[in-house]
Amino acid sequence: MNKSRVIDTRMRNLVPTKIFLTKGVGRHMYQLKSFEDALRKAGVAQQNLVQVSSILPPRCKIISKEKGLKLLVPGEISFCVIARADTNEHQRLVATSVGIAVPKDNSNWGYLSEVHGHGMNEQEAADRSEDLAAGMLGTTLGLEVDPSKAWSEKEQVYKSSGLIIRTSNVTQTAKGLKDLWTTTVAIAMFLFD
Repeated sequence: MNKSRVIDTRMRNLVPTKIFLTKGVGRHMYQLKSFEDALRKAGVAQQNLVQVSSILPPRCKIISKEKGLKLLVPGEISFCVIARADTNEHQRLVATSVGIAVPKDNSNWGYLSEVHGHGMNEQEAADRSEDLAAGMLGTTLGLEVDPSKAWSEKEQVYKSSGLIIRTSNVTQTAKGLKDLWTTTVAIAMFLFD
């Protein structure tokens, strides 16, 4: 077997075949522990997380969080798209969301997007993450939609095009508490067969 074929085979094995969405909130006097608590609530604190960018591989199956968590091995290097927001200000709202846009043709790739920030409520963060994911997918499919339109209007254009089958998100918000760090995470976890 020639060397290039061996490399090709290994690279194909790095294409995720499944994905699941999860989220969590952590609170602690130390920021790092607050983040770890958020990962624990999300069910993934025992993983070595590697953050990747925003492509949903072709034919990647979206599974439930419950099924996905059962497939994780503690200590495993796990690839994910993660949104994280922290605050140590009392009553400051933090929001994280990962949006997903799935093309109708499952031989095409889809998109994931991360939103993380302050002052957004759950609906605003969710809408923004879906809007970003659909917008990125839409432009690769030749759909140009007026960016100044509200997400609800753009969503109808994307879905009526017949090119994007669905969008969804996982979103976590929380208000900061006095004398504690508050961390929110929203995560899309990739899995391999």
